[in-house]
Formats: sequence, C-alpha cells, structure tokens
Amino acid sequence: MMKEEKILLVDDDKNIAEILEFNLKNEGFEVTTVYSAEEAQQLNVNEFRLILLDVMMGGMSGYKFAEKLRNDGISVPIIFLTAKDSENDMLTGFSVGGDDYISKPFSVKEVIARIKAILKRNIVAEKEEDTNNVLRIGKLTVDTDLKEVYVDNEPIKLTKTEFEILLLLIQNPESLISRERVIDEIWQETPYITKRTVDVHISRLRKKLGSYGEAITNRSGYGYRFNSDAV
Repeated sequence: MMKEEKILLVDDDKNIAEILEFNLKNEGFEVTTVYSAEEAQQLNVNEFRLILLDVMMGGMSGYKFAEKLRNDGISVPIIFLTAKDSENDMLTGFSVGGDDYISKPFSVKEVIARIKAILKRNIVAEKEEDTNNVLRIGKLTVDTDLKEVYVDNEPIKLTKTEFEILLLLIQNPESLISRERVIDEIWQETPYITKRTVDVHISRLRKKLGSYGEAITNRSGYGYRFNSDAV
C-alpha cells in the first residue's frame, strides 16, 4: 500500500465512521474523518486519493458537496455511501460526478474492495506512457498527457470517467461503441455498472461539450460514436 493513498471519510454517523476508519487503517490507508460536508470543505481535498462520502447528512448533502467539487474542477474519485438504494438515487450519484455508489447496510470488505478497484484503475491510468498526444477536431482539443479538454480554447471541466469515455469515442471514430464495451473498458473492476449509467455519463458529457456534444451520436441498439461530421 502506497503511503500517499490517503482517504477522506465524510459521514455524520460516528459509529459507521469509526468502524470504517478502523478497518481502512488496518488495510494500510491513511484516513482523515470529518462528520459534515462543511468540515470537508475546509480541507485541501486534492491531497486525497479518494473520498468516501455519505449522501444524507445534516447541512449540505453528499450530492451537493460532490457537485461543488466537480464544478470546482476537483476530480478526486468519490464513492457515495447511502441508505437510499433506488436506481434513481444511484443515477443521481453518478450524474453529480460520483465514481461508485454503495448502499447501506454494507459489508466493510465490499467497501475496501471497491476502494482498491478504483485506486487500481487510477494508478494504471497514471502509469500509462503518454507521448505528448494532443487530439484536435475542429476547435475541440483533447490533451491525453494533461487529461485536459478545451473547446474554443476554453477549458472544459470533465470528471475522470467523462474524459475516458470521450477519449474512447474519439479514438474510435469509425466504430459504434456499445454500452457493454464502455463498461468493460471504463469500469473494468466494477461489473455491476448498468447501461443506464453509461447513458447518464454521456448525457453529462454532451452537455459540457456544448455544440461538440452533438458529435456524440447514438444508434439505438448498437451504441455510441463520435461523428465529427455532425458538428
């Protein structure tokens, strides 16, 4: 376990927080625990490798806090912890920039497994050998080294997952990318992800890309592609 794998735990249920903190530290993680989103806002969130975030808290909700982080351009992975387990609740979590969603009551072993899966995916991405690749489609620029996207020279704030989906599509312009392939390539360690989750992420990606979002086209029953001719 690398020393820099610091986790921020935000949960107003002190009993659950204590159990999670104890077990995560036993796994070798460095854990900082706070009991509200307001407390978490006082920290330098970019110091952490991952955030475990309760949804229903007094004051600012986990959803609101996550949305604020993403709007501020902070891409630290977020795993939501919540007693709400409907599909709509899960999709809300993903739509505000969450990377995973675990329903209460949960197994501590499951939480740890999910954390390791997300950190593993991030480490693999960070270790990829880049060669100063910059992809340009009209006024859309994608820097695969810096993981940055620009439209008309204006930076577009994408989550890590949104960036990976965009890159998958634009690197395969002649192919229809099925939802199953998106899940296999983007969520390799989390096979429970549904096709609807893919749709939610692509919907958010389209919105953020403005007019270039129209280039992400869908052929019902087959999948998505990036069609630059559509812009």
